[in-house]
Amino acid sequence: MRVLTINGFSRVVDMPDDTPLLWVIREHLQMTGTKFGCGAGLCGACTVHMNGDAIRSCQTSLEEAAGQEIITIEGLDPAGNHPVQRAWIAEQVPQCGYCQSGQIMQASALLQKNPNPSDAEIGKAMNGNLCRCMTYVRIKKAIKRASAEMRKA
Repeated sequence: MRVLTINGFSRVVDMPDDTPLLWVIREHLQMTGTKFGCGAGLCGACTVHMNGDAIRSCQTSLEEAAGQEIITIEGLDPAGNHPVQRAWIAEQVPQCGYCQSGQIMQASALLQKNPNPSDAEIGKAMNGNLCRCMTYVRIKKAIKRASAEMRKA
């Protein structure tokens, strides 16, 4: 048994220690905003925050996550009012939407560490978060919009 702190709440999880955090979140805790993409940490669909860092939950074990602060897309802002979420809507980023929770989690972690990233810094931070709909130009615009909003606040 492990205790996870997810979205500010402690949850007791009785699963094998090597269970990927993704499956703990989706199957055991029934928070399905975090998506399964490739299962190899290459696509970014499963991105969550662990202690403020963007991580691939498909490559992080329950044992590694225990005792850490985990934030999923559901916990970023339960009302959907995080500046990155608002910018995503304003810039009409999603098409199919499948990768968007991972994209938003990666972008919000970037902006927490770097409130005014350059295009190159955005590219580097977002590299590895794949979008089959090819909305990368909109993603960059949304990150810039959210960055500007966060700096004003």
